[in-house]
Amino acid sequence: MRILHLITRLDRGGSATNTLLTVAGIPPPFGQSLMYGRTRDLPQLALTLERQVEMQELPDLVRSPSPLNDLVAFWKIYRFLRRERFDVVHTHTSKAGILGRFAAWMARVPHIVHTPHGQAFNGYAGRMVTALFILLERWAATFTDRIIGLTDQEVRDNLERRIGEPGQFVSIPSGVDLKPFARRDKSPAEVKASLGLSPSTRLIGSVGRLDQVKGHTYLLDAFGVLAPRFPDLYLVLVGDGELLSELRSRVEKAGLADRVLFLGWCEDVPDLLHAFDLFVFPSLSEGMGRALVEAMASGLPIVATRVCSVPEVLAEGKAGYLVEPANSAALAQGIEAVLLDPALRSRLANAARERAQRYSVEAMLHKIQAIYQDLLASGNGHLCGNGHR
Repeated sequence: MRILHLITRLDRGGSATNTLLTVAGIPPPFGQSLMYGRTRDLPQLALTLERQVEMQELPDLVRSPSPLNDLVAFWKIYRFLRRERFDVVHTHTSKAGILGRFAAWMARVPHIVHTPHGQAFNGYAGRMVTALFILLERWAATFTDRIIGLTDQEVRDNLERRIGEPGQFVSIPSGVDLKPFARRDKSPAEVKASLGLSPSTRLIGSVGRLDQVKGHTYLLDAFGVLAPRFPDLYLVLVGDGELLSELRSRVEKAGLADRVLFLGWCEDVPDLLHAFDLFVFPSLSEGMGRALVEAMASGLPIVATRVCSVPEVLAEGKAGYLVEPANSAALAQGIEAVLLDPALRSRLANAARERAQRYSVEAMLHKIQAIYQDLLASGNGHLCGNGHR
């Protein structure tokens, strides 16, 4: 029972982690293989998996639209599928999802599964690109057996745009290894000392790729409003990405270079989270938010934007304070409200810790494996209108 996972890139984001955990965690008799697009720096789990499963990089598979690269990538995927013969192709993310599913259909792979890992319906990529994306997703859904949404809201968002049919969708939250976030190896004081800060310093922080869609510019503007009011407050950003230099420049121009810490990708995120007084999630669009769940498992009070599936993850505000997206003033007001209310912080933290338990890796793997078993037992894959896979 051979399964090929195909993802646009193995960056350090949630989609790559989800895919790697699936490849690593689904047991025999499923034989797992992984093909991924151009990736600059493989995460540690990928390096470990290289010694256990078949992995292949496809440099022509790139994230941005590139007609020549896209055509070459499609042809290579198709040739690989014709040669190797897989029972299931499971694509992940948008570009790999379009090219990979079409190649699998052309190669007559018996079963096709797709996980979008979020959606791009909010228009942040531009109206024309968003419209084209929706049309391509509608078309690709006609030869897809199962589409996995990370939340119920993501499933509803697709169906509202006439992408796929209800029977094709299943909601499976992205699994997070919760155990490291339930304990602490270092005290908050030790973590703050390692950052050159005193134990009395208050920290608000965020974890995620430094990308436009993650909303860090609005967080920096909000912190610029809060910094004069809270002299002991510092902002910690964990992550890296294409906006790093722009965000650093923004901080320097605001005169906040000594109050905003850019830590890059860190291996000790659980300890860092336990040192935070508040976690901020300013995303403009989000499939589920693995970093959000990690903060929940750490028992942190959270301020997050009301976008996509975030309200669902945070139990409609019971496990986190929700504010409007792309609004620095609203974000600043939300952060201030939580910082000034100890009872609210405690209530949000307790609710977040309890709700995080539904997003475990074990639950995700069990449901994905059930999909594979159901498809293989059914024999026939999804049929298009012409009866051809």
